[in-house]
Amino acid sequence: MSTTTSDAVEVLVGPGWIASHIDDGDVRVVEVDVSPAAFDAGHIPGAVFWNAYGHLRPVAYRPLDEAGLAGLLSRSGIGPDTTVVFYGYGAYLGYWLMRSLGHGRARLMDGPRERWLEAGGTWSVEANAPAATSYPLGSVARDVASREEVLGLIDDRDAVLVDVRSHEEFTGERFWPSGATEGAGRAGRLPGAVWLPVEVLAGDGAAVRHACQTAGVVPERHVVVYCTIGNRASLAWYELTQVLGYPRVSVYYGSWAEWGTALDTPVETS
Repeated sequence: MSTTTSDAVEVLVGPGWIASHIDDGDVRVVEVDVSPAAFDAGHIPGAVFWNAYGHLRPVAYRPLDEAGLAGLLSRSGIGPDTTVVFYGYGAYLGYWLMRSLGHGRARLMDGPRERWLEAGGTWSVEANAPAATSYPLGSVARDVASREEVLGLIDDRDAVLVDVRSHEEFTGERFWPSGATEGAGRAGRLPGAVWLPVEVLAGDGAAVRHACQTAGVVPERHVVVYCTIGNRASLAWYELTQVLGYPRVSVYYGSWAEWGTALDTPVETS
């Protein structure tokens, strides 16, 4: 992962930092994934688990509403002054979600979850139920684009919709990254969206800048990134905002899981 700005470096913490703060009462470690299998087999001691589907999209793949998010934060022992460290497959999704609330005390473990073991850490299989907290939420709006907002941006020349999924998803051959399409919803892309896969955006800084310029994804425009459930889009958001310094980047949190299963949204295919 490229980190070319000081802000990006401050966001990333290593296993050693986590180990030295693991017992701090104002630090909460959260693993985010699409399945609890890896977490249940072993996780960082004291960590809590967020399921990208069951917790963050509990009903018909729709994003968690404000009341549900407040409840999740409370059950996770996260308050306004808690330093939250995310790791795992969906770490960037968790990190972006907290930043969208204006929560400045959000961090990422640098690297995959296995790095904890590589650094000498051990897994725990104990369930963790932290004391409930209170997290008063205001309007969740920063860096978040709703379906209605995306509809209004389709023909806006000052905006650019960026699809960071695989080419098969972009062209409508697949609905889910795994390949499943039948019965899932309508496969395709947002009308007018440009394709800039997340693998490109997570590359070398100079190469990423060139790819963005070529695709018309420039800092002067309102950039809206999306994928299937928001995980890859959150990584793209991180690279564009924290690394390249783009001033206005939003994640369409609903992403294709919402757009493709709605009955009244326009869909474009090759």
